[in-house]
Amino acid sequence: MSNGSLHLEEELLLPYTHILESSSKNMRRRIAEAFNHWMQISDEKMNEVLQIVNMYHIASLLADDIQDGDNIRRGIPAAHCVFGVPRTLNASVHVILLVMKACREYHPEAMDIFNEQSLELIRGQGKELYWRDMFICPTEEEYMGMLRQKTGEMFNLAARLMQLASSNTNDYCAFGRKLGMYFQLRDDYCNISQPEKLEERPSDQILNDYYMDLTEGKFTLPIIHAARSLKGTAVLNILKQRTQDINLKRFCVKLLEDLGSMEYTRKILRDLDRDIREEIARLGGNPAMLSVMDQLLTWE
Repeated sequence: MSNGSLHLEEELLLPYTHILESSSKNMRRRIAEAFNHWMQISDEKMNEVLQIVNMYHIASLLADDIQDGDNIRRGIPAAHCVFGVPRTLNASVHVILLVMKACREYHPEAMDIFNEQSLELIRGQGKELYWRDMFICPTEEEYMGMLRQKTGEMFNLAARLMQLASSNTNDYCAFGRKLGMYFQLRDDYCNISQPEKLEERPSDQILNDYYMDLTEGKFTLPIIHAARSLKGTAVLNILKQRTQDINLKRFCVKLLEDLGSMEYTRKILRDLDRDIREEIARLGGNPAMLSVMDQLLTWE
């Protein structure tokens, strides 16, 4: 790389550093660190994995905000609102290429793992966008499968990279997918009922963030459940509008409560919480992972 190219590196990555430097509860980092109770890799290797996963996550957020039409990220204007869509997309690809370089330096097999997990992530994201843009209500099974791909495989990326530096050969992929499903379902639920509980969204953004998934037109579990009933037609009509009207959003939430869709979602979350804790015990126990689950339980 020439000196001239190096001179612009910092400027080219401004959309990335814009989000990187904003506040975050960083629950994903805590989950990755909890996996190390099982993996027992060195601090040096752990830091390399955390750097790879964090860079990749933020790069994906840059593109996600454009795809979702979100103007706020972590309580500040989204990167594309500040730097424009072209520069933000370019920075996203730029960082992903840096992640690939870091994978090659971390371990000879890391690139294969990165490619495998990335394909699953992209497929999960693609399904969600397809259902939204074509206004096709998925089945509950299809939706849960998407969550396992979209979020669970990001957790598995961290776990599998860590395992390359570990003597532990246990398969944690099924656990990672279930944890990802719970994590994303919880996030979707909080977006409707408790926006102040959302990871990466400070309390002063509660009003702006209130049920943003409805504004984005996303099919989430409460919507899918409500769509089963005739009265759910009103919910689907509101979803189709991608409304920003706070009163209409509140009315939609009331419909979801009245139809039992919110309670159904709470039941699924409780069942998943129980199943994950049982799986942690089956895998030999993990106080750090149990602590993460206790933190995530604040949705109740």
